Amino acid sequence: MLHRLRQWLSPDLAIDLGSANTRIALFNQGIVLDEPTVVALQNGSRKILGRGAAVGKLARQMLGRTPDSISAVRPIRHGVITDFELCEAMLRHFVQKAAKQSPGFRPRVLVSVPQSITSVERRAVFGTAERAGAGSIYLLESAKATAIGAGMPISEPLASLVCNIGAGTTEVAIFSLGETVASCSTRIAGDTFDDAIVDWMKQRFGLKIGRQTAENLKREVGSASLQTSERATEVNGLDAMSSVPRKVLVTTGEVRQAIMAPLAKILSGIRQVLEQCQPELVADLADTGMVLAGGSALLPGLDDFFSEQLAIPVLIAEDPEQTVVRGLSICSEHLNEWQSSLFSIHNS
Repeated sequence: MLHRLRQWLSPDLAIDLGSANTRIALFNQGIVLDEPTVVALQNGSRKILGRGAAVGKLARQMLGRTPDSISAVRPIRHGVITDFELCEAMLRHFVQKAAKQSPGFRPRVLVSVPQSITSVERRAVFGTAERAGAGSIYLLESAKATAIGAGMPISEPLASLVCNIGAGTTEVAIFSLGETVASCSTRIAGDTFDDAIVDWMKQRFGLKIGRQTAENLKREVGSASLQTSERATEVNGLDAMSSVPRKVLVTTGEVRQAIMAPLAKILSGIRQVLEQCQPELVADLADTGMVLAGGSALLPGLDDFFSEQLAIPVLIAEDPEQTVVRGLSICSEHLNEWQSSLFSIHNS
């Protein structure tokens, strides 16, 4: 009875604090918030627009479209907090929106962090979550949260290989008997694909486009391997020479060419992880394969690309964008079982 009362007064929150999106799951309710990790503010004032309401979806609509008096900012880059004040304000807004908590009660919070996070960056997450209204705060590496959320048998004496390609970081890890056997974290991920498309469009067509346009292009016609139905789409941009608007037709093959360099670097990171493992564990992967998660797992042909290059089966997790928060939610419901995997602090 006391436990249920505590959950009602001070709910458990699982928070995937991503570079592109923040997702929050509430105890016994599943995912209750999925918002872009973006804040809009008045330039020179550090004041969030709309009395603090220009956060998430509303702020994302302003990216690349704001006048000089307004800035749309992403306070998290490559999986780590780059603007503490804005991240704290954003997180407080999201926590209050997700939990609808009563004043005076501080929820127990579980947050995902990259494997490569430093102790300083870890303390920054703790401090930001505390000031945003959290009580007890726990951190879990996103690669393990991914594996748990994907339903992988990481506690068995068998190799489980997961690759989470988010917006800011790519997390690769092999688990066995509940522990990380080998891992790699790189800041080459979905945002890198977008940057590569921006650069390639300028070099190939002499056309300047923004990141949002590059991301849309990637989603509409992008692929990592040859598709049975190659597509094309018109892209609007600014002519680099004449500075006037211009349209060009871009094909699936051209976008694939643009993102091949960052894809090759992610592939190299996976191979480095495999090289760190005992031969017996690597041999398991011929049967168990690799699970892909993160928003970039939705890139058509990505599973085929890795499967061909690594000669192992590659599966895409169910709802790959929500795998991390799903894993965090499972852990928050069984904190005692996962205590050894967590970093934690407790506030009154």
